[in-house]
Amino acid sequence: MILDTSFLIDLMDGLPEAIEKLKQLGQLKENCFITTPTIFELWSGIVQSDKPEQEKGKVLDILESQLILNFDKPSAEEAGRIDGILIKEGTVIDPEDCMIAGIAKINNEKVLTGNIKHFQKVPGIDLESY
Repeated sequence: MILDTSFLIDLMDGLPEAIEKLKQLGQLKENCFITTPTIFELWSGIVQSDKPEQEKGKVLDILESQLILNFDKPSAEEAGRIDGILIKEGTVIDPEDCMIAGIAKINNEKVLTGNIKHFQKVPGIDLESY
């Protein structure tokens, strides 16, 4: 299962639903991954923060224990296909979400997100929320 950026932010913010969902995943021994676009989004958030050192500490704590799925060539091709289809349909989502969706589809992984509204626009992707 891919942990989307929105889930990680909710986890770092101490949202009870996100914490409970992480406990459930642990009990199920679910393999959890984060993606390189999520790392990009988290580091961008650190720089934009009023308390960058505090945010950096939270991000590093989250990142140290996670398996990473990279935005490689097949994922990039799939993400571009997703982005192009959505743009042609007039349904645009953030490019980073297309990248995460591309990685998820190529790796046959479900996406855990608090941002169902964006990801549900991507055909053929499995989603879970909390």
